[in-house]
Amino acid sequence: MSRGWKMLFRERQQVTISIAAIAVMGCFVLLRYLPLKKEIQTVNRTKAAQMLVITGGEECERKIPALKEQLDKLSLAVGNYESCIPQERALGPFLHRIADLMNEHKLTEQSVTPGEEVAAGELCCIPVTMQCKGTLARVFEFYRHLRGLDRIVRIEQVKLTNDAEFSGRVRMETRAVIYYRAGAPGR
Repeated sequence: MSRGWKMLFRERQQVTISIAAIAVMGCFVLLRYLPLKKEIQTVNRTKAAQMLVITGGEECERKIPALKEQLDKLSLAVGNYESCIPQERALGPFLHRIADLMNEHKLTEQSVTPGEEVAAGELCCIPVTMQCKGTLARVFEFYRHLRGLDRIVRIEQVKLTNDAEFSGRVRMETRAVIYYRAGAPGR
């Protein structure tokens, strides 16, 4: 019997050790391995997201010189536009400059007529209707010089009509808008 007991005891001991080993492994897997695996996956996802952000930042950094160059070009094109919007209305002298430009480019049948002022926020707009006759080349030169004036002129509509004799002369009708600052002295 003593031998039977020893065998039974050994079998129970092996079963107990096996159960204990399985329990320890189960506890390790459930309490340590799986949470760490989830944490590693979370860290890997965070790392991947950060790499995307870094890559995007590097792309943006590569674009900065091109954007700076574009900004410089736009700044040159726009210039100091605020200096081209006078503080005072000064409509008369400006209309005389337009008439002088028309004379300078030998345009005939001139008419420069201001319309009714419109307030638009901080700015006041004055519509101006211009009409004249001349060769197409001289009309375009007039527009080129008009654009070079020290006051912003927005051309809204241009109508060029060939004369009835087809002599190379056109009749130009233009609606434009000039601006000055609202509430400025001299209004």
